[in-house]
Amino acid sequence: MESAVPTLQGSPPWSEALHETGCVSGASSPLLVEVTRSGGVESWHEVDAAIVDVSGAVVSSWGEFGRPVLPRSAAKPLQALPLVTSGAADAFGLGNVELALACGSHDGEPLHVTAVEQWLHRINLTVDALACGVQRPLHDASMTALVAAGLEPNAVHNNCSGKHAGFLTVCRHLDLPVGDYQMSDHRLQVDHVTPALANWCGVDLAGQYPAVDGCGIPVWSLPLDRLAAGWASLGASTSEEPAGRLMGAMRSEPFHVAGSERACTRLIASCDGGVVVKTGAEGVFCAALPEDGMGLALKVRDGAHRAAVAAIEWLLTSLGRYDGEVGEMIENRTGTTVGEVRVADGGTRPDRS
Repeated sequence: MESAVPTLQGSPPWSEALHETGCVSGASSPLLVEVTRSGGVESWHEVDAAIVDVSGAVVSSWGEFGRPVLPRSAAKPLQALPLVTSGAADAFGLGNVELALACGSHDGEPLHVTAVEQWLHRINLTVDALACGVQRPLHDASMTALVAAGLEPNAVHNNCSGKHAGFLTVCRHLDLPVGDYQMSDHRLQVDHVTPALANWCGVDLAGQYPAVDGCGIPVWSLPLDRLAAGWASLGASTSEEPAGRLMGAMRSEPFHVAGSERACTRLIASCDGGVVVKTGAEGVFCAALPEDGMGLALKVRDGAHRAAVAAIEWLLTSLGRYDGEVGEMIENRTGTTVGEVRVADGGTRPDRS
């Protein structure tokens, strides 16, 4: 099969750009997340962020908003669009649980596992069809229970098994081969998933070749503000449109987006204005703010998840969409609070005009 992207040697084109500074469009001061201990700053994380309106214009930014980033799992709602646009979701009678799982990174809790297993049964496939690889549940109590039962984790426990079940569902509906569906030159990726990402973010991926995500699928490099633009477009979709159905499913089933102890689930459940969020590995976090007509994307330069959570909470609070705790208190082994993860004082708040 002809490859969708050229086979090249050496580092991918986004590699050098990720290490350049001062030459990416929109360079300014990054958002700074501090980690304190006993009143002093022990560590800090620099964050690039962009808030973009539905026209694609940058409303507010921190750091290098044009920096190329690998969105990782923050791209999942965009990658799930073909599940609805192809008619596969309706053909197999998928509901909000399955659509949320397709967009989510679940913790491998029992309800997640059961839902994916039942979904695979519905499309007449088994766990062996999943190309995401075996992963232990991210939820510690669920992993402990699995061990206590004398069971081993399998690919259904992988946090990406919902996304992969969605890909397999599209293959079943369109009569595409289910083997190697995760490869960049498979017709699923070439004709459906990659174009959805490119079109919704307004980027040209021709000539670029992808990295490989943790679950084996292609992950394409996008400018941070274009990733935010894609999320703004997701949020602007009506409930009858494919993207609106996915956003609605994530709002309706936040537990199936992540899990009982995860930031995505907590933020979707507690934010107002129809906000939907999704994290990605290596310090990426995105949000759709439909009532504000905006999308948000951020990337922590050193990849720290703790900083990404603090930054998204701070930004959503600044935009008036979240009134919960911002940042994280740090406790030692005795349960004594010894510091916190926080956005540094003096951070410029978003322009809401």
